[in-house]
Amino acid sequence: MEEGDLAAGKSVAAERGAWIVFADEAGQSLTPPRARTWGRIGRTPVVRVRGRGSGRVSMAGMVCYKSGERSRLIYAVREYHGRKDEPKGFGWRDLRDLVARAHLQLGGPIVLVWDNVRLHLTAGMREFTAANARWLTVVQLPTYAPELNPTEGIWALAKRDIGNLAAADLGQITRAVKHRLKQIQYRPHLVDGCLVGTGLIRDG
Repeated sequence: MEEGDLAAGKSVAAERGAWIVFADEAGQSLTPPRARTWGRIGRTPVVRVRGRGSGRVSMAGMVCYKSGERSRLIYAVREYHGRKDEPKGFGWRDLRDLVARAHLQLGGPIVLVWDNVRLHLTAGMREFTAANARWLTVVQLPTYAPELNPTEGIWALAKRDIGNLAAADLGQITRAVKHRLKQIQYRPHLVDGCLVGTGLIRDG
């Protein structure tokens, strides 16, 4: 898919009065991401991580835009502790349910824009899309083009605040991620800013 498909998706949204919804997934382990902080001149600040063991916090998010409407962020968070038979992250059914949830919360048709990772291309997801073509249209982003997905900006904002967090356990990271995503949810100008950062500035 090329950027022309994004333009086609925008046209479909305009014709149907639909929301344009960008979706993506991300994760965070006990090892904090790099972040900026204050420190003495000549001394590199070091954050010592106290947490032990494996595990990962998975995030699935959707940023939703429609002319004349407040921008929205809809998300889900899941912990993976490394236990046997425990899902390592989100499956296609989880994403299906998140799309259905977005449809209910937004109260209208959706043009869903996401990349072509295997999880998005499963037979189950394709069947779900076909069965709900009345309100759901899917547009795939160009290959290796995360810069076109404003959800990437949401992850950057969320992880910025946990870069200096020396978490003792996975639960602490989960609480920090949920707190930050909730903050962003109530600040639509941040959601708008993530779209502006892609260069795909919406009308209105």
